[in-house]
Amino acid sequence: MITAIVHIKAEVDRIPEVAQTIADLDRVSEVYSITGDYDLVAMVRVAAYEEIAEVIPGRINKVAGVLATETHLAFRTYSKHDLDSAFSIGFAEAD
Repeated sequence: MITAIVHIKAEVDRIPEVAQTIADLDRVSEVYSITGDYDLVAMVRVAAYEEIAEVIPGRINKVAGVLATETHLAFRTYSKHDLDSAFSIGFAEAD
């Protein structure tokens, strides 16, 4: 699985609409409203590098209200959430 982190500049008065439209796209797992130079961050998860071109320039960049994007690719994922899920499969927590 390849994860792309997409920083998105959007028209300020359309940020909620743009975020929801992007969140509804196939292969987009989350969209966050953020502070800083960009307005949104989208997490895109694909099986092959070729799919990145389909999702980011092919769909995200075409959403009305998107002004610019900058894409970063993750080499590895480190997540407490993933570890917690793996260790809690089928086991109830003890009191």
